[in-house]
Amino acid sequence: MMAQQYDVLVVGGGMVGAAIALGLANTGQRVGLIEHQLPKPFEVDQPIDLRVSALSPASVALLEELGVWQTVLSWRAAPYARMRVWELDEDETGLKARLAQQMATEFSAAELGLEQLGYIVENRLIQRALIERLQQTDVDIIAEQVASVDYSPGASLVELANQQTLVARLLVAADGGNSMVRQAAALAVHQWDYAQKAMVINVTTAQAQQDITWQQFTPSGPHALLPLPGNRASLVWYDSPTRIDQLLSLSDTDLRDAIYASFPKRVGEILSIDARAAFPLRRLHALSYFKPGVVLAGDAAHQVNPLAGQGVNLGFQDVQALLASLRSAKAMGLRIESTEALAAYEKERRSANLLMIQTLDLFYRGFSNRFLPLKVGRNLILAIGGSITPLRTKIIKLASGF
Repeated sequence: MMAQQYDVLVVGGGMVGAAIALGLANTGQRVGLIEHQLPKPFEVDQPIDLRVSALSPASVALLEELGVWQTVLSWRAAPYARMRVWELDEDETGLKARLAQQMATEFSAAELGLEQLGYIVENRLIQRALIERLQQTDVDIIAEQVASVDYSPGASLVELANQQTLVARLLVAADGGNSMVRQAAALAVHQWDYAQKAMVINVTTAQAQQDITWQQFTPSGPHALLPLPGNRASLVWYDSPTRIDQLLSLSDTDLRDAIYASFPKRVGEILSIDARAAFPLRRLHALSYFKPGVVLAGDAAHQVNPLAGQGVNLGFQDVQALLASLRSAKAMGLRIESTEALAAYEKERRSANLLMIQTLDLFYRGFSNRFLPLKVGRNLILAIGGSITPLRTKIIKLASGF
Protein backbone atom coordinates (compact mmCIF):
# COMPACT_ATOMS: atom_id res chain seq x y z
CA MET A 1 0.00 0.00 0.00
CA MET A 2 1.43 3.38 -1.04
CA ALA A 3 2.04 5.84 1.81
CA GLN A 4 -0.17 8.95 1.96
CA GLN A 5 1.87 12.16 1.83
CA TYR A 6 1.10 15.16 4.05
CA ASP A 7 2.62 18.58 4.52
CA VAL A 8 1.41 18.64 8.12
CA LEU A 9 0.18 15.66 10.12
CA VAL A 10 -1.34 16.46 13.51
CA VAL A 11 -1.29 13.46 15.84
CA GLY A 12 -4.02 13.83 18.47
CA GLY A 13 -7.40 15.38 17.75
CA GLY A 14 -8.25 16.73 21.18
CA MET A 15 -8.95 20.41 21.72
CA VAL A 16 -5.40 21.59 20.93
CA GLY A 17 -4.72 19.26 18.00
CA ALA A 18 -8.09 19.91 16.36
CA ALA A 19 -7.59 23.67 16.73
CA ILE A 20 -4.17 23.49 15.06
CA ALA A 21 -5.55 21.43 12.16
CA LEU A 22 -8.47 23.83 11.73
CA GLY A 23 -6.13 26.82 11.74
CA LEU A 24 -4.16 25.22 8.89
CA ALA A 25 -7.25 24.24 6.87
CA ASN A 26 -7.78 25.59 3.37
CA THR A 27 -4.24 27.00 3.16
CA GLY A 28 -3.19 25.02 0.11
CA GLN A 29 -1.25 22.53 2.21
CA ARG A 30 -2.25 18.93 2.68
CA VAL A 31 -3.14 18.57 6.35
CA GLY A 32 -4.16 15.42 8.20
CA LEU A 33 -5.52 14.97 11.72
CA ILE A 34 -5.27 11.59 13.45
CA GLU A 35 -7.76 10.94 16.26
CA HIS A 36 -8.96 7.42 16.94
CA GLN A 37 -11.75 8.37 19.35
CA LEU A 38 -13.93 11.10 17.87
CA PRO A 39 -16.47 12.68 20.25
CA LYS A 40 -20.14 11.82 19.88
CA PRO A 41 -22.52 14.47 18.48
CA PHE A 42 -24.06 16.81 21.04
CA GLU A 43 -27.55 16.08 22.35
CA VAL A 44 -29.43 18.33 24.75
CA ASP A 45 -30.21 15.56 27.23
CA GLN A 46 -26.62 14.31 27.50
CA PRO A 47 -25.28 14.44 31.07
CA ILE A 48 -22.56 17.00 31.71
CA ASP A 49 -19.09 15.51 31.40
CA LEU A 50 -16.65 15.49 34.29
CA ARG A 51 -13.84 16.91 32.16
CA VAL A 52 -14.41 20.65 31.88
CA SER A 53 -12.16 23.63 31.22
CA ALA A 54 -12.21 27.23 32.38
CA LEU A 55 -11.77 29.07 29.08
CA SER A 56 -10.11 32.47 29.33
CA PRO A 57 -11.19 35.40 27.13
CA ALA A 58 -8.09 34.80 24.98
CA SER A 59 -9.12 31.17 24.43
CA VAL A 60 -12.66 32.27 23.56
CA ALA A 61 -11.19 34.74 21.05
CA LEU A 62 -9.25 31.91 19.38
CA LEU A 63 -12.37 29.75 19.13
CA GLU A 64 -14.23 32.72 17.64
CA GLU A 65 -11.46 33.17 15.07
CA LEU A 66 -11.72 29.47 14.18
CA GLY A 67 -15.50 29.84 13.74
CA VAL A 68 -16.65 27.42 16.47
CA TRP A 69 -17.41 29.51 19.54
CA GLN A 70 -21.02 30.27 18.66
CA THR A 71 -21.60 26.54 18.18
CA VAL A 72 -20.22 25.84 21.66
CA LEU A 73 -22.37 28.59 23.17
CA SER A 74 -25.48 27.21 21.47
CA TRP A 75 -24.82 23.86 23.11
CA ARG A 76 -23.75 24.40 26.72
CA ALA A 77 -21.46 26.80 28.62
CA ALA A 78 -21.43 28.51 32.02
CA PRO A 79 -20.06 32.07 32.12
CA TYR A 80 -18.46 33.51 35.24
CA ALA A 81 -17.62 37.13 35.96
CA ARG A 82 -15.83 36.77 39.30
CA MET A 83 -13.06 34.63 40.78
CA ARG A 84 -12.46 34.34 44.53
CA VAL A 85 -9.41 32.87 46.32
CA TRP A 86 -8.91 32.46 50.06
CA GLU A 87 -7.52 30.21 52.78
CA LEU A 88 -8.92 31.18 56.18
CA ASP A 89 -12.33 29.73 57.02
CA GLU A 90 -15.02 32.21 55.95
CA ASP A 91 -17.63 30.25 57.89
CA GLU A 92 -16.23 31.44 61.22
CA THR A 93 -18.02 34.13 63.23
CA GLY A 94 -17.02 37.41 64.82
CA LEU A 95 -13.40 38.57 64.55
CA LYS A 96 -12.28 35.38 62.78
CA ALA A 97 -14.90 35.92 60.08
CA ARG A 98 -13.84 39.55 59.54
CA LEU A 99 -10.19 38.51 59.35
CA ALA A 100 -11.02 35.78 56.84
CA GLN A 101 -12.89 38.30 54.66
CA GLN A 102 -9.92 40.69 54.71
CA MET A 103 -7.50 37.88 53.76
CA ALA A 104 -9.51 36.81 50.71
CA THR A 105 -9.01 38.10 47.18
CA GLU A 106 -11.78 38.44 44.60
CA PHE A 107 -11.29 39.45 40.98
CA SER A 108 -13.94 40.80 38.64
CA ALA A 109 -14.29 40.97 34.87
CA ALA A 110 -15.49 44.56 35.22
CA GLU A 111 -12.00 45.59 36.33
CA LEU A 112 -10.76 44.94 32.78
CA GLY A 113 -13.92 46.15 31.10
CA LEU A 114 -14.90 42.58 30.21
CA GLU A 115 -18.32 41.00 30.43
CA GLN A 116 -16.91 37.69 31.65
CA LEU A 117 -13.69 36.40 33.17
CA GLY A 118 -14.30 33.14 31.34
CA TYR A 119 -16.57 30.21 30.61
CA ILE A 120 -16.70 26.70 32.04
CA VAL A 121 -17.18 24.34 29.09
CA GLU A 122 -17.01 20.57 28.71
CA ASN A 123 -13.84 19.52 26.90
CA ARG A 124 -15.82 17.16 24.70
CA LEU A 125 -18.05 19.95 23.40
CA ILE A 126 -15.09 22.11 22.43
CA GLN A 127 -13.51 19.15 20.66
CA ARG A 128 -16.79 18.23 18.95
CA ALA A 129 -17.34 21.78 17.64
CA LEU A 130 -13.81 21.82 16.20
CA ILE A 131 -14.27 18.41 14.56
CA GLU A 132 -17.60 19.42 13.00
CA ARG A 133 -16.01 22.55 11.58
CA LEU A 134 -13.05 20.51 10.28
CA GLN A 135 -15.45 18.23 8.42
CA GLN A 136 -16.33 21.26 6.28
CA THR A 137 -12.69 21.82 5.26
CA ASP A 138 -10.07 20.05 3.17
CA VAL A 139 -8.35 18.53 6.23
CA ASP A 140 -8.29 14.71 6.27
CA ILE A 141 -9.69 13.40 9.56
CA ILE A 142 -8.17 9.96 10.14
CA ALA A 143 -10.11 8.01 12.77
CA GLU A 144 -7.49 5.34 13.46
CA GLN A 145 -5.17 4.33 16.27
CA VAL A 146 -1.47 5.12 15.79
CA ALA A 147 0.59 1.92 15.89
CA SER A 148 4.07 3.42 15.55
CA VAL A 149 5.95 6.61 14.72
CA ASP A 150 9.31 6.68 12.93
CA TYR A 151 10.73 10.19 13.16
CA SER A 152 12.84 11.50 10.31
CA PRO A 153 13.35 15.24 9.61
CA GLY A 154 10.98 16.23 6.84
CA ALA A 155 9.78 12.68 6.18
CA SER A 156 8.42 11.08 9.36
CA LEU A 157 6.43 7.86 9.03
CA VAL A 158 3.27 7.15 11.00
CA GLU A 159 1.90 3.63 10.82
CA LEU A 160 -1.75 3.18 11.77
CA ALA A 161 -3.42 0.17 13.37
CA ASN A 162 -5.01 -0.67 10.01
CA GLN A 163 -1.44 -0.92 8.57
CA GLN A 164 -1.83 2.25 6.54
CA THR A 165 1.34 4.36 6.41
CA LEU A 166 1.42 8.16 6.38
CA VAL A 167 4.40 10.39 5.61
CA ALA A 168 4.65 13.97 6.90
CA ARG A 169 7.01 16.86 6.29
CA LEU A 170 5.93 18.24 9.68
CA LEU A 171 4.60 16.15 12.55
CA VAL A 172 2.66 18.03 15.23
CA ALA A 173 2.56 16.19 18.55
CA ALA A 174 -0.78 16.97 20.20
CA ASP A 175 -1.17 13.49 21.63
CA GLY A 176 -1.01 14.27 25.34
CA GLY A 177 1.35 13.84 28.24
CA ASN A 178 2.43 10.35 27.17
CA SER A 179 3.06 11.55 23.61
CA MET A 180 4.15 8.77 21.24
CA VAL A 181 5.42 11.39 18.80
CA ARG A 182 7.55 13.11 21.46
CA GLN A 183 9.08 9.80 22.47
CA ALA A 184 9.78 8.81 18.86
CA ALA A 185 11.60 12.11 18.30
CA ALA A 186 13.55 11.62 21.57
CA LEU A 187 12.51 15.02 22.91
CA ALA A 188 13.31 14.85 26.62
CA VAL A 189 11.04 16.10 29.41
CA HIS A 190 11.41 17.09 33.03
CA GLN A 191 8.58 15.64 35.08
CA TRP A 192 7.43 14.49 38.47
CA ASP A 193 4.24 13.40 40.16
CA TYR A 194 2.74 15.50 42.93
CA ALA A 195 1.84 13.36 45.95
CA GLN A 196 -1.82 14.17 45.39
CA LYS A 197 -4.90 13.30 43.39
CA ALA A 198 -7.73 15.58 42.31
CA MET A 199 -11.30 14.33 42.57
CA VAL A 200 -13.92 15.93 40.33
CA ILE A 201 -17.55 15.73 41.48
CA ASN A 202 -20.50 16.97 39.43
CA VAL A 203 -23.39 17.97 41.68
CA THR A 204 -26.85 19.48 41.41
CA THR A 205 -27.48 22.14 44.02
CA ALA A 206 -30.53 23.88 45.40
CA GLN A 207 -29.28 27.24 44.11
CA ALA A 208 -27.67 28.26 40.82
CA GLN A 209 -23.87 28.44 40.89
CA GLN A 210 -23.41 30.89 38.03
CA ASP A 211 -21.31 34.08 38.06
CA ILE A 212 -18.38 33.01 40.28
CA THR A 213 -15.69 30.38 40.46
CA TRP A 214 -13.79 30.02 43.71
CA GLN A 215 -10.98 28.17 45.39
CA GLN A 216 -10.14 27.71 49.06
CA PHE A 217 -6.68 26.52 49.99
CA THR A 218 -6.37 23.97 52.79
CA PRO A 219 -3.27 22.18 54.19
CA SER A 220 -4.36 18.95 52.47
CA GLY A 221 -5.02 20.67 49.12
CA PRO A 222 -7.42 23.15 47.50
CA HIS A 223 -11.21 22.88 47.36
CA ALA A 224 -12.71 24.51 44.30
CA LEU A 225 -16.05 25.14 42.63
CA LEU A 226 -16.61 25.65 38.91
CA PRO A 227 -20.12 26.76 37.90
CA LEU A 228 -21.97 24.60 35.40
CA PRO A 229 -25.18 25.46 33.53
CA GLY A 230 -28.28 25.79 35.70
CA ASN A 231 -28.21 24.55 39.28
CA ARG A 232 -25.13 22.45 38.75
CA ALA A 233 -21.49 22.72 39.70
CA SER A 234 -18.19 20.91 39.37
CA LEU A 235 -16.45 20.48 42.72
CA VAL A 236 -12.72 19.77 42.72
CA TRP A 237 -11.20 18.16 45.81
CA TYR A 238 -7.41 17.86 46.09
CA ASP A 239 -5.99 15.49 48.68
CA SER A 240 -3.66 12.55 49.24
CA PRO A 241 -4.18 9.50 47.00
CA THR A 242 -5.32 7.49 50.04
CA ARG A 243 -7.96 10.05 51.01
CA ILE A 244 -9.23 10.49 47.44
CA ASP A 245 -9.50 6.73 46.93
CA GLN A 246 -11.50 6.53 50.16
CA LEU A 247 -13.82 9.31 48.98
CA LEU A 248 -14.34 7.58 45.65
CA SER A 249 -15.61 4.49 47.46
CA LEU A 250 -18.29 6.34 49.46
CA SER A 251 -21.98 6.15 48.72
CA ASP A 252 -23.60 9.30 47.32
CA THR A 253 -25.09 10.09 50.73
CA ASP A 254 -21.77 9.68 52.55
CA LEU A 255 -19.90 11.67 49.91
CA ARG A 256 -22.40 14.50 50.21
CA ASP A 257 -21.85 14.51 53.99
CA ALA A 258 -18.08 14.59 53.44
CA ILE A 259 -18.47 17.60 51.13
CA TYR A 260 -20.60 19.41 53.74
CA ALA A 261 -17.90 18.73 56.35
CA SER A 262 -14.96 19.90 54.23
CA PHE A 263 -16.21 22.49 51.73
CA PRO A 264 -17.35 26.03 52.65
CA LYS A 265 -21.04 26.59 53.28
CA ARG A 266 -21.35 28.72 50.13
CA VAL A 267 -21.75 25.47 48.14
CA GLY A 268 -25.29 25.35 49.53
CA GLU A 269 -27.57 22.34 49.65
CA ILE A 270 -26.55 19.48 47.36
CA LEU A 271 -29.56 17.77 45.82
CA SER A 272 -27.65 15.01 44.06
CA ILE A 273 -24.20 13.64 43.25
CA ASP A 274 -24.26 13.26 39.46
CA ALA A 275 -20.79 11.89 38.63
CA ARG A 276 -17.33 11.51 40.10
CA ALA A 277 -13.79 10.59 39.03
CA ALA A 278 -10.21 11.21 40.13
CA PHE A 279 -6.84 11.61 38.47
CA PRO A 280 -3.23 11.95 39.72
CA LEU A 281 -1.46 15.30 39.52
CA ARG A 282 1.67 15.53 37.42
CA ARG A 283 4.02 18.23 36.22
CA LEU A 284 5.76 17.84 32.86
CA HIS A 285 7.76 20.18 30.67
CA ALA A 286 9.70 19.37 27.52
CA LEU A 287 13.30 20.54 27.46
CA SER A 288 12.84 21.44 23.80
CA TYR A 289 9.59 21.92 21.87
CA PHE A 290 10.89 20.92 18.43
CA LYS A 291 13.34 19.19 16.17
CA PRO A 292 13.45 19.63 12.39
CA GLY A 293 10.15 18.26 11.13
CA VAL A 294 8.45 17.77 14.51
CA VAL A 295 6.91 20.13 17.07
CA LEU A 296 5.13 19.73 20.41
CA ALA A 297 1.97 21.51 21.53
CA GLY A 298 -0.40 21.36 24.49
CA ASP A 299 0.00 18.52 26.98
CA ALA A 300 2.66 16.89 24.81
CA ALA A 301 4.86 19.89 25.63
CA HIS A 302 3.70 20.74 29.15
CA GLN A 303 1.38 19.61 31.91
CA VAL A 304 0.70 21.94 34.82
CA ASN A 305 -0.92 21.74 38.22
CA PRO A 306 -4.65 22.25 37.50
CA LEU A 307 -5.31 24.42 40.56
CA ALA A 308 -5.74 27.59 38.47
CA GLY A 309 -7.39 25.91 35.48
CA GLN A 310 -4.72 27.11 33.04
CA GLY A 311 -3.96 23.84 31.23
CA VAL A 312 -6.16 24.23 28.15
CA ASN A 313 -5.58 27.99 28.03
CA LEU A 314 -1.81 27.42 27.77
CA GLY A 315 -2.52 24.87 25.06
CA PHE A 316 -4.61 27.34 23.08
CA GLN A 317 -1.85 29.95 23.45
CA ASP A 318 0.47 27.33 21.91
CA VAL A 319 -2.03 27.01 19.03
CA GLN A 320 -2.01 30.75 18.37
CA ALA A 321 1.78 30.98 18.47
CA LEU A 322 2.37 27.91 16.30
CA LEU A 323 -0.13 29.00 13.66
CA ALA A 324 1.42 32.47 13.56
CA SER A 325 4.93 31.01 13.18
CA LEU A 326 3.90 28.62 10.40
CA ARG A 327 2.01 31.35 8.53
CA SER A 328 5.00 33.66 8.84
CA ALA A 329 7.31 30.96 7.49
CA LYS A 330 5.04 30.41 4.49
CA ALA A 331 4.88 34.15 3.80
CA MET A 332 8.70 34.28 3.77
CA GLY A 333 8.90 31.31 1.42
CA LEU A 334 10.33 28.95 4.06
CA ARG A 335 9.43 25.28 4.18
CA ILE A 336 6.77 24.50 6.76
CA GLU A 337 9.10 22.14 8.63
CA SER A 338 11.89 24.74 8.72
CA THR A 339 13.86 25.24 11.90
CA GLU A 340 13.32 29.01 11.74
CA ALA A 341 9.54 28.74 12.11
CA LEU A 342 9.64 26.15 14.87
CA ALA A 343 12.37 27.98 16.80
CA ALA A 344 10.29 31.17 16.80
CA TYR A 345 7.35 29.23 18.21
CA GLU A 346 9.48 27.65 20.94
CA LYS A 347 11.04 30.98 21.88
CA GLU A 348 7.62 32.51 22.44
CA ARG A 349 5.93 29.65 24.25
CA ARG A 350 8.49 27.71 26.26
CA SER A 351 9.48 30.57 28.58
CA ALA A 352 5.85 31.65 29.04
CA ASN A 353 4.77 28.12 29.88
CA LEU A 354 7.70 27.67 32.26
CA LEU A 355 6.76 30.86 34.09
CA MET A 356 3.21 29.58 34.57
CA ILE A 357 4.46 26.17 35.73
CA GLN A 358 6.76 27.77 38.29
CA THR A 359 4.06 30.18 39.48
CA LEU A 360 1.57 27.36 40.03
CA ASP A 361 4.22 25.31 41.82
CA LEU A 362 4.91 28.25 44.11
CA PHE A 363 1.22 28.49 45.01
CA TYR A 364 0.91 24.73 45.44
CA ARG A 365 3.92 24.39 47.73
CA GLY A 366 3.33 27.66 49.57
CA PHE A 367 -0.26 26.78 50.48
CA SER A 368 0.44 23.12 51.29
CA ASN A 369 2.62 24.02 54.26
CA ARG A 370 1.30 24.10 57.85
CA PHE A 371 4.21 26.24 59.15
CA LEU A 372 2.47 29.11 61.03
CA PRO A 373 4.71 32.03 59.93
CA LEU A 374 4.34 30.92 56.32
CA LYS A 375 0.57 30.67 56.76
CA VAL A 376 0.43 34.24 58.07
CA GLY A 377 2.68 35.45 55.25
CA ARG A 378 0.71 33.85 52.44
CA ASN A 379 -2.57 35.24 53.75
CA LEU A 380 -1.02 38.69 53.89
CA ILE A 381 0.03 38.20 50.26
CA LEU A 382 -3.57 37.33 49.36
CA ALA A 383 -4.80 40.43 51.17
CA ILE A 384 -2.15 42.68 49.58
CA GLY A 385 -2.75 41.16 46.14
CA GLY A 386 -6.40 42.06 46.47
CA SER A 387 -5.79 45.66 47.50
CA ILE A 388 -3.09 46.88 45.09
CA THR A 389 -4.80 47.84 41.82
CA PRO A 390 -1.82 47.41 39.41
CA LEU A 391 -1.10 43.97 40.86
CA ARG A 392 -4.76 42.99 40.66
CA THR A 393 -4.88 44.08 37.03
CA LYS A 394 -1.70 42.12 36.23
CA ILE A 395 -3.14 38.96 37.79
CA ILE A 396 -6.45 39.32 35.94
CA LYS A 397 -4.65 39.88 32.62
CA LEU A 398 -2.51 36.81 33.24
CA ALA A 399 -5.59 34.70 34.00
CA SER A 400 -7.47 36.09 30.99
CA GLY A 401 -4.65 35.19 28.60
CA PHE A 402 -4.17 38.76 27.36
